[in-house]
Amino acid sequence: LSSCVRGSFEALWRPMKIPSAAVSMALFGSVSAFVTRQSSSGGSVGRSVARSLVASQRPIATLGTMQHQPKSPQGEQLFGGVRSVSSTTPTALAMTKDDKKEPFPTWSFDSHCKSMEWSPLSEAELVVSGEFDEDSNADLVIVGVAAPASDDEEDQDEDEDSSSGEKDKEEEPPVLAGAAKALDEKLGGALTDLMSENAKAFKNGAGVGSTTPTLRVAVAGSKAKRYVLVGLGKEGKDWEDGDITKIGNAIASKCNAEKKVGAASVLLSGKVGDDSTVLSDMATAFYSTLYADNRYRTGSKKVTPAEDLKTVTVAIEGGVSDQSSADAAIASGKSLTRGVSLCRDIVNAPHNVLNSESLADTAKRIAKESGGAISCKILGKKECEARGMGSYLGVARGSETEPQFIHLTYKPKSGKVNKKVAVVGKGLLFDTGGYNIKTAMMELMKFDCGGSAATLGAARAVGELAPEGVEAHFIVAACENMINEKAMVPSDVLTASNGKTIEVVNTDAEGRLTLADALVYADKEVGAESIIELSTLTGAMMVSLGKEICGFFTTDDDLAKELEDVSKKTGDKSWRMPMAKEYNDQLKSKIADLSNCGTRYGGAITAALFLENFVSKKKPFAHIDIAGPVWSDKSGATGFGAKLAVEWVSRQGQAKEE
Repeated sequence: LSSCVRGSFEALWRPMKIPSAAVSMALFGSVSAFVTRQSSSGGSVGRSVARSLVASQRPIATLGTMQHQPKSPQGEQLFGGVRSVSSTTPTALAMTKDDKKEPFPTWSFDSHCKSMEWSPLSEAELVVSGEFDEDSNADLVIVGVAAPASDDEEDQDEDEDSSSGEKDKEEEPPVLAGAAKALDEKLGGALTDLMSENAKAFKNGAGVGSTTPTLRVAVAGSKAKRYVLVGLGKEGKDWEDGDITKIGNAIASKCNAEKKVGAASVLLSGKVGDDSTVLSDMATAFYSTLYADNRYRTGSKKVTPAEDLKTVTVAIEGGVSDQSSADAAIASGKSLTRGVSLCRDIVNAPHNVLNSESLADTAKRIAKESGGAISCKILGKKECEARGMGSYLGVARGSETEPQFIHLTYKPKSGKVNKKVAVVGKGLLFDTGGYNIKTAMMELMKFDCGGSAATLGAARAVGELAPEGVEAHFIVAACENMINEKAMVPSDVLTASNGKTIEVVNTDAEGRLTLADALVYADKEVGAESIIELSTLTGAMMVSLGKEICGFFTTDDDLAKELEDVSKKTGDKSWRMPMAKEYNDQLKSKIADLSNCGTRYGGAITAALFLENFVSKKKPFAHIDIAGPVWSDKSGATGFGAKLAVEWVSRQGQAKEE
């Protein structure tokens, strides 16, 4: 229609010497509006196009130079009120971050994004003190309460009562002790009343991390303060895995829920103590709870948890035996959180920001900020080809960006190495499924880089924590699984760097193809003595264990025990899965050494069996499928796997030394 109209008016515009491109644009907008008005369905395609041409002033075609036309105040030539854009001016596709109109890094029409921003940690300062100051200027006071001790039989009876639904048991009277009791007396029994009013839910603090509603108390001559009680479990009962995390989460959550809190004071009983591990875990939980990803939000859409909070002072009843050790424990918890935060940033990042090159840039930044503890090597296309990485490159052929094989190396400051280990992460920055295109969950496939996120997040934390006795290698074969004229197709045969040939029967089983060459590299070129690999590899694992627990596969019982212990310590829940050798029959190929996937049944197991082909038989190796817990439908990226990898690496130097 636009062409017809243009032809009808040809005699009119030629004598005026107006460039044809300009006339086409003006007529296209007019005709689009006409089509919109005449559409029987009432559609808005023409209106949308016209709006993009006029309102946002983004051209869909390059305009020629316009002669004898008025200019805008910026000196740009105008035609009919529409700004002319020179062909040398790049189209701005970046969103603005704030009122300063600073764009976050993203692609332009002609080039991909080169870097990814990192979310900052909360600026609130968490400090530990041996004394509780009742008269401090804190806006919020959080008091830890431990329920009276009881014997194991009573605990068991209570569990049975709660599970059977018994509600008639008489509630125990509120009990406060030590500094908490003294504070309660000063407040005229207000804390006791608070416990009584919430007896059924709070249970004298028996539930670790449970909290009461906020109590506001106005004291003559000073500002009103807010008081909250947090449960520390039962007195005399050992901490269970995850208890300290619950307490740290509760403190941060209350600081966030209570608005306009600039300073908070926390009183914890002697049960908590000043053990370095306890304080470190508390700090990690506290800062992780205050994580916010505002990189792609603007204005009022930005969310900053506890935005007014400046300091949180944690007082341990009974004092702190070594202040420097306590301070170091808080610092180590903060360092671990930086790694978890980076892990979440990577998974949260959209594909127009995160690609193989911007992930490689992230790796370089980790090394740069490590103070020399970490070195970075990036292998490009030529280096990967020279190593025969045909399996990885077969997937990377479909990517917009060049392949980036990332290798970070951590070495202890002392130079003493008891053990050399490798952490390998799956680095698919987006997974369309390739020519076996996905029919569901496509919008979530940015989280297919969850393994690389955990790996690089762990590298950042390890660089700061600087564990002794271990040399750690963090390896990611980064690319995307996309569709273009170069992308692999079903029936292709790829050759991995160990010489094994692989028939591609499904292009959506691509992660294991990239991991194959990464594992060979970790095994042969790096010479790692023990290898763990993290990946969002199969939907079958999500079906098996749900979205809270990862599954790990290994034939090495010692490594399995290590991972079980590390999982309990960090709270990254896991379950050992079977390595059923008979399932190898599913990986047989009619024309190659093996195929890249089996049937729909036992898919997580056959994926693990496939990866076994690329690590030496006697070398401890574990495949960890984190497909489920890496993403939360409610909050996005979880940071799962980073703490697990950090703890595993840190223990390796100690284990051999012992």
